[in-house]
Amino acid sequence: MKPRFADAAKTLFEIKGGPRVDFRQPPGEPALAAADSVSWRVFKNPVSLFVGGITAVLLELAEPRVRTGVWEHSTFRADPLGRLKRTGLAAMVTVYGARSVAEAMIAGVGRQHARVAGTTPGGEAYRADDVALLDWVQATASFGFLSAYHALVEPLSQTDRDHFYAEAAPAARLYGALGAPASEAEWRAQLAAMLPRLERSEIVLEFLDLMRGVRIAGPLSRLQHPLIRAAVGLVPEDVRAVLGLGPEWLPRPLERPVIRAAARLADRVPIPGAPPYEACERLGLPGAWVYRRAPLAPT
Repeated sequence: MKPRFADAAKTLFEIKGGPRVDFRQPPGEPALAAADSVSWRVFKNPVSLFVGGITAVLLELAEPRVRTGVWEHSTFRADPLGRLKRTGLAAMVTVYGARSVAEAMIAGVGRQHARVAGTTPGGEAYRADDVALLDWVQATASFGFLSAYHALVEPLSQTDRDHFYAEAAPAARLYGALGAPASEAEWRAQLAAMLPRLERSEIVLEFLDLMRGVRIAGPLSRLQHPLIRAAVGLVPEDVRAVLGLGPEWLPRPLERPVIRAAARLADRVPIPGAPPYEACERLGLPGAWVYRRAPLAPT
């Protein structure tokens, strides 16, 4: 069961025809985040990463300038899963990649952002390198990934949650997000400030329909719709209200323990060839080092 699960989970890291990053190179070079960081714990889990990534996108699409930029200048419509995986790969390189590799990738993303500009259907101009928009994208990503791990894998202490945001801040600045939150309190303040700007859009429902229509890996495909509902459930309630995502979009009671069991299993099954495994090897650690955890208490 575990090897089959690991193979299925690994495909969530893989992009067909996409770039292949060797996280084992250069040997010994540290990442932007330390190996013993909260970030390394959180980002190793492909199930919570998938759920948290969808949560982050829903929050991004609630902001009209970000929504227009994403929908008109990316491949979300044509290849939503591939687009989500590419975003996930960028997160993997940022967290686990050698510092030189991560910095080069981030610089490339910055050059791409500098070429993206336009006007929303409401007539508001936007640029992808606008610091306020970069701050929102970085904040929603941190919130999505952290919330999914906290809810589905294991509860994290307030200190660990604050550390997670603080660990993301240096990389966020490299992306140009100079005001990305460095603590959970700063995230809450940013959400409160942004809430009046958020609005409902049919694009949000289109995105969810697209995500329900593409097939994810092997046995995990049976959990695809429950995982998407779990992602919606992590969106803050007041934002769900703005987006018009009612109870029909939330996880069913019997789904919650199944999702949690899958996420907890993913946290404990080493995935050879996956970014966290290779990053450990780059640092001279056993590939399974990041997966070694104390036994989880039953729920």
